[in-house]
Amino acid sequence: MQPATTTKLHDLHGYLASSQRWLQEEYEQIQKRATEDPGTAGDQGEVNWATLLKRWLPSYFRIETKGRILTESGYASPQMDVVVLTPSYPQILLEKKLYLAGGVVAAFECKTTLRASDVKDALETGSTLRRNLRKREGSPYKELNSAIIYGLLAHSHSWKYEKSSPFENINNALWDAEPEFVHHPVECLDFLCVADLGTWTVMKTNYHNASYFTSEDMATRYGPATSGYICHGIGRDRQQAYYSPIGTLLGGLFRKLAWTFLDMRSMEEYFRMVDVHGSGEGRTRQWPISIYSEKVQARLRSEHIPVEGLFDEWAQVFF
Repeated sequence: MQPATTTKLHDLHGYLASSQRWLQEEYEQIQKRATEDPGTAGDQGEVNWATLLKRWLPSYFRIETKGRILTESGYASPQMDVVVLTPSYPQILLEKKLYLAGGVVAAFECKTTLRASDVKDALETGSTLRRNLRKREGSPYKELNSAIIYGLLAHSHSWKYEKSSPFENINNALWDAEPEFVHHPVECLDFLCVADLGTWTVMKTNYHNASYFTSEDMATRYGPATSGYICHGIGRDRQQAYYSPIGTLLGGLFRKLAWTFLDMRSMEEYFRMVDVHGSGEGRTRQWPISIYSEKVQARLRSEHIPVEGLFDEWAQVFF
C-alpha cells in the first residue's frame, strides 16, 4: 500500500470516528432486545450498514436490503443482506428482490455479533456467486477481481472474554475455510469488517517480469500470483491512534469502485493520502499461472509490461 502523506489527526479521521461511534451505539441498543427477537435485531443491523453506506458512498448508488442476485446463467444467490446497485439500474426492477447481476456493484452479509461460522459461510456464499458470474478475461485485473465486490460486515464479535484472541480467531477462520471454498483468486472475500475491532482487506499480486517464468517450476508450482488478507486492527502494532475500521472499509470500497466509477478516483486518492486505511499485516497464498487465460499467460511470459498508475489493469498489486 502506498505511504500516506500525513501521520497526524485529520478532520476526516474525526468524521470516520463519529460513524464508528454511531455504529457502536446502535449495536448496544440492538443488544438490549436481541434475545427477545433475534430476527428483528438482525434486520436492524442490516439497516445500520445500509445507512452507513448511503451516508458515505456517492448518492448515485442505490442501496437496498435483503435480496438475491440473479446471474446471466439463471443462478440465484442466497439472500444478501445489503446490495449496492449501479446508477443505471432499471427503476421498474427496484421493487423486485431478485437483483440482476449486471446492475450489482457490491453485496454484503451483515452480522450484529460475528462468529467463526459466519466467516466460513461468507466464503462459501461469495465463492459460489463468483463461479456463477460471467468470466472476465483480458488482463490480470479482470481475471483476479470479480465484477461484484463481496464482503462480510459485523458490528462486533463474540470473543469478549479476557483471554480471548479475536484477531487470531478470525484469521484462523479465514484461512481454515479458504482451501475448501476458494479455488481461484477471483473468489476471495473482498472485505471482512468488524466495526469495533478491525477490517480485513483482500490483496492480490501479479508478477509480470518475463525472467520470472524461465523456470517452469516457478511458473506452475510456486506461482506468478498471490492473494491474501491484510488485517488492519485497533491497537495492533504500529497502528495509529486515530485508526478506524470503518475508514479502512470505506477507503477500500472507494478504491475498488473507482475502477469503474472514474469520478471517485480523486476522493479515493484523498482518502489514501490522509491515510484512512491504517497499517496492516497478513499472509498470502500462491497461485499457479494456470489461473490466467492463455492470452494473459502468453503476455506474462513473453515481455516486460510497463505499468502506469494505481488503476492499470496490468499493475503488480490490486487492493
